[in-house]
Amino acid sequence: MANLTVQIVRPDKLVYEGTMAHAILVTPTGELGVWPGHSAMICALGDGVVRLTRPDERGGGVRKVVISGGYAEVKDDVVIVLADHARLADDIEPEVVRQTMEEAQRHRDALPEGDHRRAYFQNKIHWCQLLLEQSDKAKVQKK
Repeated sequence: MANLTVQIVRPDKLVYEGTMAHAILVTPTGELGVWPGHSAMICALGDGVVRLTRPDERGGGVRKVVISGGYAEVKDDVVIVLADHARLADDIEPEVVRQTMEEAQRHRDALPEGDHRRAYFQNKIHWCQLLLEQSDKAKVQKK
């Protein structure tokens, strides 16, 4: 059976690369399933979790990657995700994320209203909130 080659890249590094049976991408309007033989396309990405299902011959299971923004290209059974932010769901360290978020909030709040630099820190806070939300969901699912 055919598989997909999946690459997930953020601006500073390759986050994931591997062979998958299929991928579920998160878009601004909902989820998009990609299986081998999918037609070529480019789509915008939203905020949430990309789910990558391993082929049965590789043990099956799902690998989750938290993303925020970017684009995905599908062509010839290759899926390339170019995300603004991306992190493997099992690499989230909640305490580190909380500290990062608190620091970003302090920096944002130290800037005057209307200062364009506040947007950078607000984006960082949003990313931290998304990571913590996914971390909390993972804890509930393990129980």
